Amino acid sequence: MPILILASQSERRIDILKREKIKFKVFPSKIEEKTFYKKPSLMVKDLAVQKALAVSAIFPDNPVLAADTIVYLGGKVLGKPKNKKDAFKLLKFQNGKKQSVYTGVCIIWRKKKIKISDFEKSYCYARKLSQKELKALAGKHMDKAGAYAVQDTKDEFIKKIEGDFDNVVGLPMKLTRKLFKKAGLGG
Repeated sequence: MPILILASQSERRIDILKREKIKFKVFPSKIEEKTFYKKPSLMVKDLAVQKALAVSAIFPDNPVLAADTIVYLGGKVLGKPKNKKDAFKLLKFQNGKKQSVYTGVCIIWRKKKIKISDFEKSYCYARKLSQKELKALAGKHMDKAGAYAVQDTKDEFIKKIEGDFDNVVGLPMKLTRKLFKKAGLGG
């Protein structure tokens, strides 16, 4: 069986696949992450498909796994913070609120003419923190959508998760295993 190609350099996705004892090679997609979709579930699926398509063009004989995760609250997509001030704004906006986390997952295996994708949705409930606590947290997670990290045990911003924890981290394994099975990669 050809080795799985992960179209991402996300440390979280790499850690999840290693934890699951899945053999893979990292080859991040270099696409400009743009989509015309406005609905969060369609946005993440579209971006995951774009990433998988780009990398599968380079590795047509290998199955390619791609994912895209967003935090969604109040009709807005919350991306990665641009700077510490932006991180504070993002955290303040989410403070004490429930937000949705969507991850689109796609597997493309050109040689076998396989292209499948789906998405997972989870909810995160943020604690109500003081301005001082928000300022201390701002800037700690500049590479994460929403400016927080549920996998960081020292990050106490999120008090509760409904749904798949791995989804909030960036790769929902239950869904990914279901797609692996559909693609003939085991499960």
